[in-house]
Amino acid sequence: MQHRIVVLGAGYTGATAAGRLARRLRPEDVTITLVNAEPDFVERVRLHQLAAGQSLTRRPLAGMFAGTGVDVTVGRVTGVDVDRRMVTVLDADDGTRELPYDTLVYALGSGRNDQGVPGVAEHAHEIASRPGALRLRERLAGLAAGQPVLVVGGGLTGLEAATEIAEARPDLDVALAARAGLGDWLSPKGRRHLRKVFDRLGITVHEHTEVTAVEAGRVTTADGRAVPAAVTVWTTGFAVHPIAKATSLEIAGTGQIVVDRTMRSVSHPDVYAIGDAALAMGPGNKPLRMSCASGVPSAWQAADAIAARLTGARVPTVPVRYFNQCISLGRREGLIQYVTADDRAVRAALTGRTAALYKELVCKGAAWGVAHPTLLPARRRPVVRRQEAPAAAVRTPA
Repeated sequence: MQHRIVVLGAGYTGATAAGRLARRLRPEDVTITLVNAEPDFVERVRLHQLAAGQSLTRRPLAGMFAGTGVDVTVGRVTGVDVDRRMVTVLDADDGTRELPYDTLVYALGSGRNDQGVPGVAEHAHEIASRPGALRLRERLAGLAAGQPVLVVGGGLTGLEAATEIAEARPDLDVALAARAGLGDWLSPKGRRHLRKVFDRLGITVHEHTEVTAVEAGRVTTADGRAVPAAVTVWTTGFAVHPIAKATSLEIAGTGQIVVDRTMRSVSHPDVYAIGDAALAMGPGNKPLRMSCASGVPSAWQAADAIAARLTGARVPTVPVRYFNQCISLGRREGLIQYVTADDRAVRAALTGRTAALYKELVCKGAAWGVAHPTLLPARRRPVVRRQEAPAAAVRTPA
């Protein structure tokens, strides 16, 4: 009987895991089903570009995984029963089906986090999803010259959104509100370059500003100020998909699934969680941040661990570490902040046009890796551990 692997979510992490599993395991031994709400792979790291009016390459999942042995199912996950080992999926025709699994890879990712601030859901736009980016795109296209656009959130997503919009629409009055100082986690060189770009693009920065309410046409800050905003873009972090909370999986206070070093659930050994959905510890015993930089290595780790356990091989545990933070600042500027293994900035940083090209290569490389799942070599071949051969071992390809 074939071992049934179901992967939930086809973002960077889920698609990467499915492709890597297809390379590591034989189709006669396993079935791999990849479930996603949309028929296309979405380059989430480019959604600020989509919102600013640019066109992105369409990447149908069916074409990407044709001939790989991965079965793509388009549908929205509405429930996961980890006791019955069953996933409930609602398809485009509102039909419900159940998918049984032997191993589940949970990669449903995250969306906007409103931080409990009143008015965000009703009046703010988000770019954590393709539909959200398209709604923002339409709204920005309808703005007249001089109207104010406020990006709330001074993290990587906020910086990229503010600069992309300001570059694409120099006729708008773009501002950014950050709870701390602008880029205060960066190196001195990184901070100087960031301010230089913001000044050149004419972006107003409200530093040390906490937004406490969002209304139509403005936001209110903790110190009682009203900041005008014909459009508010909310980028204050991410909240994980809520499905996991309704299961008996061990969940952290963040809503993430608690996993071990192999990305395996600590409460249900047949479930793996990767990317934003997982609470995994990185260097310095610090939780990995929600990002593509964490998600893709976690997908490699989970896929390699699953393949090793199914084939009776040694289970690899390669620590996920950071090397840099890649920030696009429009199409012509960028910032590559080099960091320690646990994601703390060091003095070195790459800036300007070279950094923009670097970031573009990183984005293209990530998309290429997902779109060509069978062309990448496996990171490590399993080594048979005869003393720990599993009861239902399968074979690894020659």
